Amino acid sequence: MSLLLESPRTGTLTPALLAISHGTSSPIGQRAVAGLVAAVDRARSDVTVAGGFVDVQQPDVAATLETTPGPAAIVPLLLSAGYHVHVDLRRSIRDVPGAVLAAALGPDDRLVAVLERRLVEAGLRRSDRVVLACAGSSDQRAVDDCVEMGARLSRRINREVRVGFISAASPRLEDAVDLEKARGGRVVVATYLLAPGYFADLARSTAADVTTEPLLRAGDEPPRELVDLVLDRYAGALA
Repeated sequence: MSLLLESPRTGTLTPALLAISHGTSSPIGQRAVAGLVAAVDRARSDVTVAGGFVDVQQPDVAATLETTPGPAAIVPLLLSAGYHVHVDLRRSIRDVPGAVLAAALGPDDRLVAVLERRLVEAGLRRSDRVVLACAGSSDQRAVDDCVEMGARLSRRINREVRVGFISAASPRLEDAVDLEKARGGRVVVATYLLAPGYFADLARSTAADVTTEPLLRAGDEPPRELVDLVLDRYAGALA
């Protein structure tokens, strides 16, 4: 299978990169994700880069594929590989010649590095208890990915990290926070979400003393780790 097409920018033969995120109704979250796609676009001037969504926003995956000339690699801007990756996106490329699907962004130590940075920015103290706030999924594979990220963050910051889920999985985030509060001391929620939006608002609604910002922030340049991670997933899909 050939994964080469002529870039409208450079005339060189290169595959397209379709960055597919979940989608959000939050204008702030929309700008933050668009900023990541734009940063990926700037980083690879030889590649046709386009964004699309599995839910909430348009264009959807089918429309994104239809407007992409030639074969393409879909890179899920999703932190865990659950139903959207294993079913929705895989089904979307099944009958599309030359289309391939990359792995989800997580688990990955570059995401851990951004989580740690957000904790430091939020004023993490040596005595703080940390809860990792994950979106949650009914797909156990996505849950396992989140548990793995909790273990990686624990090693990175040298303390226990409890994982809590905002939706569809247990323990629920508010229960995880309450368990840590019962042990005494400050509780900090590390927000393991890509961008601001409804779930990030829910993460801030717990009884935690401090809640970090998501990995992306509208108005800020996306973390270089995230840009590199998207590009690595793209390269891996082509390989």
